[in-house]
Amino acid sequence: METETLQSVVSTNQWGALLPEIILGCFAVLILFVDLLAPRTRPHLSSLSILAQLIAGAVLILGMQANASRDGAEVLFAGLIAQESTADWMRLFFLLSSIIITHLGSVFLKKQKLAHVEFYHLVLIVSAAFMLLVQTHHFISLFVVLETLTVGFYILVAYKRDSRLSLEAGLKYLIMAAFSSGIFLFGVALLYGAASNPALPMTATSPLNFSELTAFISASNDLFNNSTNYMVLFGSVLVLTGIAFKIGVVPFQIWIPDVYQGAPTPVTAFLAVSSKAAGFYLLYLLLRGPFAALEHVTVPLLTVIAILTLLFGNIAALGQRNVKRVMGMSGVAHAGILLMGLLASLTVDWAFAAVLFYLVTYALASFGVFEVMVHVAESNDADQDLDLYDNLLKKDPYLGGILLISLGSLAGIPPLAGFIAKLLVFIAAFQAGLYPVLGVALAGVVISIYYYFGWMRSAAMGNPYLAEDAAKAITSPALSARLVMGLLAGATILFGFYQGFFAF
Repeated sequence: METETLQSVVSTNQWGALLPEIILGCFAVLILFVDLLAPRTRPHLSSLSILAQLIAGAVLILGMQANASRDGAEVLFAGLIAQESTADWMRLFFLLSSIIITHLGSVFLKKQKLAHVEFYHLVLIVSAAFMLLVQTHHFISLFVVLETLTVGFYILVAYKRDSRLSLEAGLKYLIMAAFSSGIFLFGVALLYGAASNPALPMTATSPLNFSELTAFISASNDLFNNSTNYMVLFGSVLVLTGIAFKIGVVPFQIWIPDVYQGAPTPVTAFLAVSSKAAGFYLLYLLLRGPFAALEHVTVPLLTVIAILTLLFGNIAALGQRNVKRVMGMSGVAHAGILLMGLLASLTVDWAFAAVLFYLVTYALASFGVFEVMVHVAESNDADQDLDLYDNLLKKDPYLGGILLISLGSLAGIPPLAGFIAKLLVFIAAFQAGLYPVLGVALAGVVISIYYYFGWMRSAAMGNPYLAEDAAKAITSPALSARLVMGLLAGATILFGFYQGFFAF
């Protein structure tokens, strides 16, 4: 019997399904050996890293085409992994994001006296972990992948070891991430204990598997009349709290401004886009899966959090002059809109597609801004005041134009993609009856015009009270950087007019 059980478990281990992640892991090890054995190739390590990501992307796209007829989720590795079409698109999203992060890193590292190979190695490892995260189907695999991400970011946030602000950001991220991981694990332990209770008639045989936990909580919810199984409720709230730290919603956003400012600009972009997208997709999996029967608790709780997040993010951004802190606080506000869309997806079928579209447009605009930031920034990129962007459109029309397009999309100015993304999420929220959150979100959009347009005004017209030579001259970006920025801005404009690439 044990042999048959072992054979049934091994039969689900389809390593080919994880080939893109395996490729990234192998290349992450390879570039360490290349740097060790051929140190003269260090300037080309970014190209080798991008090559790995392109190969993994090609393999992933071929796999998506082969599995196009797949109906529902395919559970692999004894329930640890579940593959479905939406998760495959998210894997592609993280791969494309990692390519841009690698490019940002290559520009950033040219201005720094820092090690190159370790940065590219960590980006590959963290990207592979993001791709695994969206496929997780078990709390054990979820926790292992989350810790892999967190440990990678511990190093990346404090990567600029000659900067006090970077080291401080690394320490703050370490403390807050460890705290959130502890809360998350305590919640998982409570759920495991509740589902393993032999006194209950519906005890789960594998309590940490999402499918069995879903069935258990649903049955427990019926048995206890929706309110009295406090261990399940408390455990679920703690798990959601742990994820709330990762996506930076109120009141768990305290780490964001300092970490965003102190971290190297490419790492800030990594946290702002990939980490946020992974957290919201994970939250979606849990709300539609194990916690689906607890909507009477999770929906009111997350509604209040969304309202507070929208208010805090927009109001806190008003007084910021450091542009990295502006991106951090505005990212909190965008998290509130995404959370509103996620709540709408529980009752409106097409709302989650709108959330995914919002993530794509947010990524395009954010990466466009960070591309400009990494070129404008001096060696100490933590001190990026608005005055640094004074008359940017005059000094370098290309950088200035990209910044205006990207900030306009983040602000939701028509006809850019950010406007359409906000409009779709707002329509979904209206159809879902989330009127209080929708009202606050609309007010937040109006407030956000102030700090986004303040940055745009500085770049376009300059500060009349600032001397002409007060800001450092801007070095014109290389052809490859211009191509990347052009693609980001072009996609931002294109998706504003045409959304046929996304099936709603």
